[in-house]
Amino acid sequence: MARENNSWGYDRIQGALANIGCDVAPNTVRNILKRHGIEPAPLREKRTSWKTFLKAHWEVMAATDFFTVEVWTPRGLVTYYVLFTIRLSTRSVHIAGVTTGPNGAYMKQVAHNLTDVDDGFLANSRYLIMDRDTKYTNEFRSDLDREGVKPIRCPVRAPNCNAFAERFVRSI
Repeated sequence: MARENNSWGYDRIQGALANIGCDVAPNTVRNILKRHGIEPAPLREKRTSWKTFLKAHWEVMAATDFFTVEVWTPRGLVTYYVLFTIRLSTRSVHIAGVTTGPNGAYMKQVAHNLTDVDDGFLANSRYLIMDRDTKYTNEFRSDLDREGVKPIRCPVRAPNCNAFAERFVRSI
């Protein structure tokens, strides 16, 4: 009940349990929530879980990531970096670019192409999930933000933050 109803406090949960015939004290509810790591209602209400955030913004959310491809050329083995974006709602994928060295100028151009008003892949997106890779330059993130696409950098210890993009890379 506490996870599904962020604004419900101990008394409200205790009352709901009483309605279905389970007679417990509010302190018992508090102890059970504490034991399971669930915070009190005022703190719980201020934090949005990642799952709730995704559900609320599913239609305007995209993710991006790089994967590498090794290509044998006359100069030897060359690593190419492939940047792609994926819309979470439709799972449509757009290859944003392929390069041997993603530098600042390259990333700035990619941001411009992705947010182009006429045919940019992110034209209808409000959020773009990305990992903490240094290839995503400050210019890249600020250009996206200026065009109305808020870059979301995954926290350091959040392995499932960019799960949709990571799953696509595994498919490749």
